Amino acid sequence: MSRRAVIATAVLIVWVVALSFLVRREFFRAPPERLAEAGLRVSPEALFYVIERGGEQIGFGSSTLDTTTETVEVSDHIVVDLPVDGRLHRSTARAAVSLTRGLRILGFRASIEMLKTPMGATGTFTGDSVLHLTIQTGPEPADSQTVRLTGPVVFPTLVPLVIGLSEKLEVGRKVTLKVMQAGALDGRDVEVRIAAESLFVVADSAVLDSATKRWSVSHTDTIRAWRLDLPGSSITGWVDAQGRVVEASQTGTMTIRRTAYELAFENWRLSAGQRATSVTADRDILESTAIAASASFDRSRVARLRVKLGNVDLAGYDLEGERQSLSGDTLQIVRERAEVMKAAYKLPASPDGRFRAELAAEPLLQSTDPGMVALGKRIAGAETDPRIVAERLNRWVHDSLRKRITIGVPNALQVLRTRSGDCNEHTQLYIALARSLGLPARAAAGLALVRGKFYYHAWPEVYLGNWVAVDPTFGQFPADAAHLRFIIGGLTRQADLLRLIGRLEIEVLETS
Repeated sequence: MSRRAVIATAVLIVWVVALSFLVRREFFRAPPERLAEAGLRVSPEALFYVIERGGEQIGFGSSTLDTTTETVEVSDHIVVDLPVDGRLHRSTARAAVSLTRGLRILGFRASIEMLKTPMGATGTFTGDSVLHLTIQTGPEPADSQTVRLTGPVVFPTLVPLVIGLSEKLEVGRKVTLKVMQAGALDGRDVEVRIAAESLFVVADSAVLDSATKRWSVSHTDTIRAWRLDLPGSSITGWVDAQGRVVEASQTGTMTIRRTAYELAFENWRLSAGQRATSVTADRDILESTAIAASASFDRSRVARLRVKLGNVDLAGYDLEGERQSLSGDTLQIVRERAEVMKAAYKLPASPDGRFRAELAAEPLLQSTDPGMVALGKRIAGAETDPRIVAERLNRWVHDSLRKRITIGVPNALQVLRTRSGDCNEHTQLYIALARSLGLPARAAAGLALVRGKFYYHAWPEVYLGNWVAVDPTFGQFPADAAHLRFIIGGLTRQADLLRLIGRLEIEVLETS
């Protein structure tokens, strides 16, 4: 089964963090005169990046800053060949953000294409607190809505620029950030620390070697840069005094480094015919991020599992609650018993009560779409018992979707049309159908045991007598105890799984 959530998020997060990620919330509260002065210091510039994994170039990126008398526009572009499921898959991402010369955000355009599935989003702002958002996925109709924000937010790709323009970078300093999150409709406050200062030698021009027909460094520049750290994150980014990224990396995933255009793009283009299309297990992202189980056991019979989690900070994860209990670094999962799955309500649940968020439609989770509602009713029939309906939905999604690797952002309507996907598509469609019937449902993600290894995985939870884990991908109702939930939430929260990659250790202590 696919662990594509981690792969797709890895691309997005490294791109977002590398080409920007952090911005001072206080900057946007500064007096207009100060903003205008900072905006006047912005000058046109184009920077280029080589993207590597394990010392091998897998793509390139660029970041361009253009100015007019009235606006500033920052455009970022990334192309990556991802080694997934034994093959290389081309993925691209673009973002363009428009600002006034006073550095107030006017709007943005973003697009991502993975496995030939395009997704685009555009947004325009009215003041600091209203966002007019349109999302388009593949051939599906665009989904538009107006969102009221809790306050000023910043598109991620602007961050280093604003930090460099607004504040003096000093080691040890901490700042509070509010950044718009991928897949979310508001900003998220985080604290960033300026952790270190160093010098980088960066290639700024290249020369073509007539013998090898490849470009090599002809001139370098020494750049002073500062490291920006997020607490608990495995992502590291270095920015210069103008707030432009010099280097960034994510443990176990990839590294992005500033270099000359010819070294970033031309050499990668020239070597296209030499790159193998097949991928060995040691290079495959799915296999190299999996965690081998320390003991063998039959997953289908696991009703109780106790494991020891090591080598990572567990703070901030949703490890406690429902079927899971955490004591120190020891996690215990107990599969739900029949008595836990008896709901004290009939469908539909009220959308105005406790489960407002778990019953609401979302941009890519179209639970109020007429086709989605009609299908949900057809599956449920006249049944109003939440447990029976939840199980029927689980069986239908499992039986109706073809299991295949996807690398993209799941869209419930598109999944309904294509009837295929991995764990994220199964989860998205299940939740949309459940909510269409008034059955509270939410996404969970973490690790699941498959063929002797723990892989990154996503599955739904539905509220019956408590929140119950189900798995339409594996066809389990309820899901077995070999599902280790780390987060509750969709794509935005799944980014938090990145700090586990290459670090988390799991020791199986007991199964039954």
